[in-house]
Amino acid sequence: MNANEQKGFTLIEIAIVLVIIGLLLGGVIKGQELINNAKVKSYATDFRNIPVQLYAYEDKFKSLPGDDALVATHVPGATPASTPGAVGNGVIDGAWNTTTNTDESCLFWQHVRMAGLGNGSTVVDCSAGSDYWLKNANGGQIGIQSNVALTTFSAGNGPPGSYVICSSNILGQFVLQLDALLDDGNPATGSMRAIQTSAGGGAPATIATVQANLADSFIVCMGI
Repeated sequence: MNANEQKGFTLIEIAIVLVIIGLLLGGVIKGQELINNAKVKSYATDFRNIPVQLYAYEDKFKSLPGDDALVATHVPGATPASTPGAVGNGVIDGAWNTTTNTDESCLFWQHVRMAGLGNGSTVVDCSAGSDYWLKNANGGQIGIQSNVALTTFSAGNGPPGSYVICSSNILGQFVLQLDALLDDGNPATGSMRAIQTSAGGGAPATIATVQANLADSFIVCMGI
């Protein structure tokens, strides 16, 4: 036999290698799917937990967190809101993503946390990006406000309900899955609405818009 003659791979060897590669790829894809599902469930948990905190506080103190005129008595050490003439009117005033520390929508978080209904910092700092804010699995800011003067969507296009919970910086690839889990699967209808961050103040995104922008950032809001 020629010493320089090289033996090639047999079909069986090639088949075994392809099977191994297929198993590895399948494992990677399955692993990524599990990660994505866990992230969507985390987003959903945020939307589910906040109403529990809201109604537990209301049931205990007969006032809304953030809007509680007697919060200093109910939760000693908590900061009362200072919106003139509006505190105690049954409305969580201020935007869900406010940067004003005295807004009721900002103080909501301190009140529920100091009442033992939530975790996080009780040192009020509603500046953008502050660790005081509740954050979702992608680092997006989460907030709540009464469904009054919601500017995230154009007039009449926001979700129905007395209060609105919004979560920012959710990638399009998760939006439809989250909507299907908590609502009707359509981000332009029902109690959950979504909008591209870059299109804030407009109409909710359609299914086609989300599908065409899976890598873009969206704000997802749910009415309760």
